[in-house]
Amino acid sequence: MDPATIEWLWPLLLLVLGMGLAILEIFFPSAGILGFLSASAILAAIILGFRAENSAVGFIILLVAIVGLPMVVVAAFKYWPKTAIGRRILLMEHEDGDEVLPDDPRKDHIRGLIGQIGQTKCKMLPAGAIIIDGRTVDAVSEGMPIDAGCQVRVVEVRANRVVVRPISEEPISSEAEDPMRRPIDAVSEDPFEEESRS
Repeated sequence: MDPATIEWLWPLLLLVLGMGLAILEIFFPSAGILGFLSASAILAAIILGFRAENSAVGFIILLVAIVGLPMVVVAAFKYWPKTAIGRRILLMEHEDGDEVLPDDPRKDHIRGLIGQIGQTKCKMLPAGAIIIDGRTVDAVSEGMPIDAGCQVRVVEVRANRVVVRPISEEPISSEAEDPMRRPIDAVSEDPFEEESRS
């Protein structure tokens, strides 16, 4: 074999081996062992390149290592989520956690009830049964008791439980809930007013 070819062959083989080990480190995490071997192979390729009689071999190997290694790593990271192990580890394709759960027709039906109007079958204290479209559904109120025969609206589904609110009751505004936002006269009588009268 021609000595000039051997000068190119070993550094080139070590460079390819180093980049291959870098890709393997990405696909099969090895606690840094493959990464260390990759760095060692690339460094050995650069050293062998500069030891060659033609110093251009060393500069070419160095340039390929500096430019090629990041490109190879970025390409590997781009295609890694599409592999079986990448999908298992990253789950990047599933933005919503519900997408990775198996299909459950009952959950889908219950979620479809949000916004529908039904009628209480019995007194809800706070749990009970409601009738929506002729079907009986177990439900809970938002905390208040609801008499039998009242119309209710499904407002949300919490852990497979249908939460309802009486239609006659409007949600309480935040100002009414927070006594600090109400005027002092509405909370209690003015104690100084009695002293001024007497």
